[in-house]
Amino acid sequence: MDGRKVAAMAARTTDGSGVPVPQRLLAAATRLFAERGYDRTSVQEIVEAAGVTKGALYHYFGSKEDLLQEVYSRLLRLQQERLDAFADSDAPVEQRLREAAADVVVTTIENLDDASIFFRSMHQLSPEKNKQVRLERRRYHERFRALVEEGQRIGVFSKAVSADLVVDYHFGSVHHLSTWYRPDGPLTPRELAEQLADLLLRALRP
Repeated sequence: MDGRKVAAMAARTTDGSGVPVPQRLLAAATRLFAERGYDRTSVQEIVEAAGVTKGALYHYFGSKEDLLQEVYSRLLRLQQERLDAFADSDAPVEQRLREAAADVVVTTIENLDDASIFFRSMHQLSPEKNKQVRLERRRYHERFRALVEEGQRIGVFSKAVSADLVVDYHFGSVHHLSTWYRPDGPLTPRELAEQLADLLLRALRP
């Protein structure tokens, strides 16, 4: 489902506590998908956890698969908005890239269940939905790569390593955070983000 439609429905559809019904469904689905896995979670379990009917789920999302797609798309929309803000600022390109590189780490950790669910279950999306998500993610990666290319054009970054390889290198770490990052580990999300951003900038140093 289009994220804008979800947001519009959430703005006007609430329960007695004021929590939007689509938001309740997403929260319940995210928790259950993370705990049990997408395959082992039924629609009935989701609606019971959300305190709504199956009719409500099908009205807002259409299917369990739509919920899976939205779990990841909402994170990607957040990250795209933040990346666009960094990229459009007047700061030097090195600073803009560093901030973007750190931000995607922090926002992924802050939404680790969403990221974990998606990378475990992306293959279960229909070909059309899978294609939609890949296009959204590609747009993010292309905007990120454009910052690298901008720095290379003006001589701030080395051209010895291709922009594509730099992007793959950084996002290879980001996309697997859910498999190894632990909240009780030695580094806070911000500390880890700063270190990974430092590694990226070092790889581009002339």
